[in-house]
Amino acid sequence: MIEVITGFLALFAGGFALVAAVGVLRFPDALTRMHASSKVASFAGALALLAAAVDIGTVSAVTRAIFAIFFIMLTAPIGAHLLGRAAAWRRKLGKE
Repeated sequence: MIEVITGFLALFAGGFALVAAVGVLRFPDALTRMHASSKVASFAGALALLAAAVDIGTVSAVTRAIFAIFFIMLTAPIGAHLLGRAAAWRRKLGKE
């Protein structure tokens, strides 16, 4: 049963990563590309960490995965915001 749960989590993580990659390739400008890569990819990373934690199954692995997911969810929006501001600033200067 653990293998099935791990497989579904890993499959969903790969699916979300694929959606993020397609979004980065298809979206027209830097702001929309940044949105696709940061929001969806952070969710895919969280799912991959959950899959690893479920597969390993120890308290240490689950605790580390939870802390890593918390860190990703905390830093991904901040990084995306800073990248968006830099892209908007660069567009304002006419360097895009």
